[in-house]
Amino acid sequence: MTWTGRVPYERTAGRGPGVRAVAAGSVGNFVEWYEFAVYGFLATVLAERFFTPAGGGPVEGLVRTYASFALAFFFRPLGAVLFGRLGDRYGRRPVLIGVVALMSGATALIGALPTYGAVGALAPWLLTLLRIVQGLAAGGEFGGAVAVLTEFAPPGRRGLYGAWQSFTVALGLLGGAGVTAVTAAVLGAERLAAWGWRLPFLLAVPLGLLALWLRTGLAETPEFLERSKSPEMSLGWGALVLAAARVTGWAAAGYTFLVVLPSYLQTALHTGFAQALLAAAVANAGFAAAILPAGVLSDRVGRRPVLLAGAVLVVAAALPVLDLLQDPGASALAKALALAGAGALVGLMAGPGPALLAEMFPSRVRWTGLGLAYALSNAVFSGCAGLIITEAVRRTGNPDIPGYYAAAACAVSAAALLKRAPQERSWRGRPSEEAPQETSWRKRCE
Repeated sequence: MTWTGRVPYERTAGRGPGVRAVAAGSVGNFVEWYEFAVYGFLATVLAERFFTPAGGGPVEGLVRTYASFALAFFFRPLGAVLFGRLGDRYGRRPVLIGVVALMSGATALIGALPTYGAVGALAPWLLTLLRIVQGLAAGGEFGGAVAVLTEFAPPGRRGLYGAWQSFTVALGLLGGAGVTAVTAAVLGAERLAAWGWRLPFLLAVPLGLLALWLRTGLAETPEFLERSKSPEMSLGWGALVLAAARVTGWAAAGYTFLVVLPSYLQTALHTGFAQALLAAAVANAGFAAAILPAGVLSDRVGRRPVLLAGAVLVVAAALPVLDLLQDPGASALAKALALAGAGALVGLMAGPGPALLAEMFPSRVRWTGLGLAYALSNAVFSGCAGLIITEAVRRTGNPDIPGYYAAAACAVSAAALLKRAPQERSWRGRPSEEAPQETSWRKRCE
């Protein structure tokens, strides 16, 4: 059975996916990354409230906080498989509704947890349990959101529409940074540590209700309806490994410069809490500004060239950015520009990344395939970023560790991007906008 190419997309090309479809497909990412940003930005406070027993040092508590952070990421591949199989079999809409409800509920419950001072050793276990639930939900969210956005996209626009997923990630990170910064500024350090840290997590309740409202009105994607009766397919491990390697740099550099940065500045460079959050906001602003243009560019010149440019530039710029941040003689403007530039380089990879992953897997296994590839790379290189960087800096005393980490991961991605997958048409020119023929995929995967 040969797929007929552009038919599902031509069916939607006249009317486009609609504002509601784009919002419904990407709103869950905002909720997810808002929470992950809040957790990362409040890591030092959470370490004190949950992970530092009497006599424990602040760095020790921070390492334990990031260990809990990393553990949740290792449940993302399981969530990608669980929710991906359901979404590929029963439809995008019902599974996306369940995923965002699970994520929002777990985030809100974190804001209501008792601390170590109230329940002792039970507190970190409860927090870790909720982080596991979040990891499962987050593992399912990405694949479903990207599937919805790219399957609703008209021909020649997958890069742009897929980039909305990454753009809402940036908005979530900025929202988390902004809410945390405002909460800290209004309440002050003492009240923030005592109870104010709960407020950003509890904000997930109204955000989750908005996400549920948008997704309950979401129609099923035309491509899923067209091809839901096609034969069962199995994932090709070669494509899965290649896809994961391609986004490794995106995952590692993103967490290094956009999430781990505040805690790194506080513990390694002894920057104040407010200044560290401001630095993270600047980096995330650069990240957000680059995403949609990068997606549009990938629709014109191809996904791989844009991603490769971002990965190579991170390899070249990571250490100079860190050196500039450590230079006491550097001006605030120079540091801000460096941070915004680092964020923009991550955005260069994040813009075309979702469409690239979607085009590597046919719709019958798309949610599972792209979700699992993304979750595997994030489990290793994002979830462990804070833990590895904090522990490595503590043991070696080398403040350049984050730069080495981001550069090494982007080097892996660059190597993977140089290899063309069988279904990718060419290196230059417009990338493949249609899924590869089912017959060729079955021959490769079975």
